[in-house]
Amino acid sequence: MQLNLLSRSHLPAYFRLMRTDRPIGTLLLLWPTYWALWIANAGVPPMHLLLVFSCGVFIMRSAGCVINDFADRKVDGAVKRTSNRPLALGEVQPGEALSLFIVLILCAFVLVLTLNWQTILLSIAALVLAACYPFMKRYTHLPQVVLGMAYSFSIPMAFMASNNAVPVHAWWLFLANVLWTVAYDTMYAMVDRDDDLKIGVKSTAILFGCYDRHWIALLNIAFVSLLAYVGMQLSLAGYYFAGLVVAVALLVKLQIAIHTRDRDHCFNSFLRNNRVGLVIFVGIALSYI
Repeated sequence: MQLNLLSRSHLPAYFRLMRTDRPIGTLLLLWPTYWALWIANAGVPPMHLLLVFSCGVFIMRSAGCVINDFADRKVDGAVKRTSNRPLALGEVQPGEALSLFIVLILCAFVLVLTLNWQTILLSIAALVLAACYPFMKRYTHLPQVVLGMAYSFSIPMAFMASNNAVPVHAWWLFLANVLWTVAYDTMYAMVDRDDDLKIGVKSTAILFGCYDRHWIALLNIAFVSLLAYVGMQLSLAGYYFAGLVVAVALLVKLQIAIHTRDRDHCFNSFLRNNRVGLVIFVGIALSYI
């Protein structure tokens, strides 16, 4: 595949390719990053780290969307939800998408170079996961697990950048976020399940079959349980556990919403997971005031 020069006339299509008009993915990646930054710095993250990780989240999510659409460029046109994406419509050439991906990765690398060398090493693992995820759906029914690991790697990176070490509770937080990501991305995959079965794309929604809702519930129970364990280990204030209670109420509401497996309800439930991440962050932030 030959790289193409980026064109200023294609900027609107590039921004759509990066999903700048759909920030939900950025937010779902941002909240766990903030959980880690606030915990690692006892509620007062340095402005430098806050800026680097906030910008890094946006850039890496954008890069992930670009490489995802590049990997799916031959099948997106056959899926109702993705048929209007720039690569599927031919508004952007595959070589342009690869060039844009490389530019975004270089920007992210420049940011991470301002951190310690241990965090730079961790960023390489994060990049590998982000680049591999879009292709996993061809070979395994568990691409959501790979996505969960990619979406969670900012957690150990935040601790390493803050404290030159990744404590045990950071890995529990990492695992909790992987479970949550698998749960909400399974909701997302339920939207496309019929189309994915036709074109041969794999997902946890297909793997779980008629037990999809049960698995989502179990994943979310494990997610909240791990967060409660982390909170007890760190002796966080009652605000944190109040936030978890609100998060549980939101998750229950989403669980009810997907009961009929209606496409729109599943998609809206996926979107509303943003609120879960937000209330958990608020609980953490208030715990350190």
